[in-house]
Amino acid sequence: MRRLPAPLYTILCAVVLSTGCSAPPEKEISRAQASIEAARTAGADQYAPEPFAAATTAFQQAQEAVEQRDYRLALTRAVDATERAGDAGREAVDGKARARRAAETAVNAVSAELPSLEAGIRTAETARLTPRDLAEARAVARNAAAALQKARALLTAENYKDARAAVSGLEDQIRAQIAAVTEATNARAARKPARAR
Repeated sequence: MRRLPAPLYTILCAVVLSTGCSAPPEKEISRAQASIEAARTAGADQYAPEPFAAATTAFQQAQEAVEQRDYRLALTRAVDATERAGDAGREAVDGKARARRAAETAVNAVSAELPSLEAGIRTAETARLTPRDLAEARAVARNAAAALQKARALLTAENYKDARAAVSGLEDQIRAQIAAVTEATNARAARKPARAR
């Protein structure tokens, strides 16, 4: 078999390379789009925003390169978009699991504290504290019960960030009201013997 002369060999390689990128990389662009959709479904836009944004940017650049007929750049960007979308999808799974644990912990903490406040309010009512004395505690109890209901619905819908936000700060508010109601009830009880004399 005869060897091709060097200049002819170089021209032939250039032709092969250029024809390899003479058409839009439709398969790679479709694969990138599917990877981005899979990442979005996994919650990457919420739980892995940075790698997801990088994937969508690379995908956009691939489409722009196709419009400019730079198919080699389009191919590179499409492959990059696919890889980044895969990373975003994997990161989203971990982020979602962490967000779920955090939301469940927050909801459980409020659920554990609320019955103590409600019991304290009942005890205070028996001790004949005035409605004015109990107004703030009752408002916190009502708000906490409503927030828990909303948070549980959000947990069921797998909206963990909003579920956690729904009960944010309530545990401290409930504890503060438990302390306030207990103090007011004890103060009321301490005044009773003095009146009886």
